Amino acid sequence: MLIDTHAHLNFSSYKEDLDEVIKKTLAENVWVINVGTKYETSRRAVEIAEQYSQGVYAAIGLHPVHATPGLIKTKTDPEEGNFTTNGEDFDIEKYRELAKLKKVVAIGEIGLDYYYRPKTKTKIESFKNKQKEVFIKQLESAKELNLPVILHCRMAHEELVEILNYKLSTTNYKLKGVIHCFTGTWEQAKKYIDMGFYIGFNGIIFKLDLDEIIKKTPLEKILVETDCPYLTPPEAGVGRNEPIFVKYIIKKIAEIKDISYEKVVEITTRNAKDLFKI
Repeated sequence: MLIDTHAHLNFSSYKEDLDEVIKKTLAENVWVINVGTKYETSRRAVEIAEQYSQGVYAAIGLHPVHATPGLIKTKTDPEEGNFTTNGEDFDIEKYRELAKLKKVVAIGEIGLDYYYRPKTKTKIESFKNKQKEVFIKQLESAKELNLPVILHCRMAHEELVEILNYKLSTTNYKLKGVIHCFTGTWEQAKKYIDMGFYIGFNGIIFKLDLDEIIKKTPLEKILVETDCPYLTPPEAGVGRNEPIFVKYIIKKIAEIKDISYEKVVEITTRNAKDLFKI
């Protein structure tokens, strides 16, 4: 069994053939966690998961690019559905109700993203503070609901680490989760690992040189993912990514670490089952 720990089959890229894609995924013994990015896609992830007794799960959360209404207009992404370009006001009660549903296994993807930001210093400060505020509220929800977190971070690792360190030092529980689509430095990866987090690798490893980080990251702290429909591995030979292509991530990790494909499958699958309780 393989587990794609971060997919977006809840996006409109699959609206014409979703059932076929999931049928093919499960037939190849691949399980999948569909991850929300705002309320619309979070609800859709849950709706999809509830159609299957096993093998399809959901994570729900407000992605940082959607967490700053009125402060920045993010790029429209037609793959995501009815994209809200001006952001979404975070309604914690709506997300809390979704999170209580049986097929929800994580809060995510949540975090910080400073890639697109306002131009003025005052607006940048408000932009960052709003993202942090929404992120912390979602961390607290994860604690309340005893769910792991799926963390998104772009151009903000030091501030994300600072928030996580603070929460871990002031709360009486051990926050669990994964740093999705990791693209930082080894020093940053080690900080996350030391805090108990997993490192998620996907098709970005074919675009960026992350070989040394993969070598140094213990296999017991790695999760594999696709982030489909994005970041398609070259070997897939198609444009749109799918959960079944997680095998190419596993193959690449095995080559970099000079271990067997089967060993990577065994450990990363166990890691995913342990973290998400599936």
